[in-house]
Amino acid sequence: MSNIVLLSTADWDNPFWTNKQHVACELERSGYKVFYIDSLGLRRPSVSSQDLRRILVRLKKALRAPRQVRENLWVWSPLVIPFQRYAAVRAINRYLLTAGLRFWMWRLKFSPDIFWTYNPMTLSFFNLKKFGKVIYHCVDEIKAQPGMPVDQIESAENALVRAVDDCFVTAEYLLETRKAMNPRTFYFSNVADFAHFSKAREANTAIPDDMKNIASPVIGFVGAISGYKINFELLQSMAMRHPEWSIVMIGKVGEGDPWTDISTLTRLPNIHFVGPREYQDLPAYLKAFDVGILPSMLNEYTRSMFPMKFFEYLAAGLPVVATDLHALANYRHVATLAKSNDEFIEGVEKVLRGEVIPLEERLEIAMEQTYERRTKKMMDIVLGPHQGGTENASV
Repeated sequence: MSNIVLLSTADWDNPFWTNKQHVACELERSGYKVFYIDSLGLRRPSVSSQDLRRILVRLKKALRAPRQVRENLWVWSPLVIPFQRYAAVRAINRYLLTAGLRFWMWRLKFSPDIFWTYNPMTLSFFNLKKFGKVIYHCVDEIKAQPGMPVDQIESAENALVRAVDDCFVTAEYLLETRKAMNPRTFYFSNVADFAHFSKAREANTAIPDDMKNIASPVIGFVGAISGYKINFELLQSMAMRHPEWSIVMIGKVGEGDPWTDISTLTRLPNIHFVGPREYQDLPAYLKAFDVGILPSMLNEYTRSMFPMKFFEYLAAGLPVVATDLHALANYRHVATLAKSNDEFIEGVEKVLRGEVIPLEERLEIAMEQTYERRTKKMMDIVLGPHQGGTENASV
């Protein structure tokens, strides 16, 4: 059994699972032994109560040994000092993390087979020379998130991309930029747990009680509600133009951006912020939606982002209206992609009039984009012979 150390940029316990948790689970299901490392906190902490609570929770976790969450999957929340922009802090963290990882790998009998990282500053934190393979899974332009040490991340990531054996990316823009530094760069778009989200289409899935009193039609979003990701101006226009619509936002406000301000939206009676919900409950909430929306901002971050919710909405059987992101260009035949706020609102209007892409076509696309298929293709590359050459390995 091969051993994989997976360095995440998302805590295992985050209610909104991302690529990192799903990939770790799929690797474990595929027969690998996985050591999952929680986020090391690249963003500078704010003085918000949200960040202070997170720091306290992290300190408590750091005092515990890695916990076994599945038969062959352990989660470690290491102690790290924030303010990664300072070289002295990074040096101390490197010592703590390298020593801690070495100890727990010895204790859990992990051999240094594969190091799979999502963190662009990995080489600043760990000595990876003893690992047989190093993989960088680049899923976002992390330096474009608020509060990030941009110069340090850019320099460290360039070194990482050049050093790894294989680099996987989730957007074609990321492919264009990373393949210039490493010819073994492969494109795999984000995918979804089709079986899980298809429960939204099952008759025995009950709509949650907190959704039953929200008037139809329900225009819904699930995900991180952050100022650098979500187009709040679009949501405001939509709510004011159509007061008969219920716009439901499910997710944590300020995730990754504690400076997010939703005050202009909370004053509108038909916009409902219901808070984050557990992953296992999301299909039931999606069942209450009439339309799944992705009202994204257009900026450096979203240019390299493939929204995970896209295929999750499709698997749930929902018509999708989204901002015309670069990463979604190949899927305009199964969704409405809008170039402006007006086009977005018109797209929702058309869906509610019944002008939708047939369900069978939407489900066919969603069924092709699964973690099982994508992870198998990735591991075929990781374990196969290195022949060089840039590839587009999109599923």
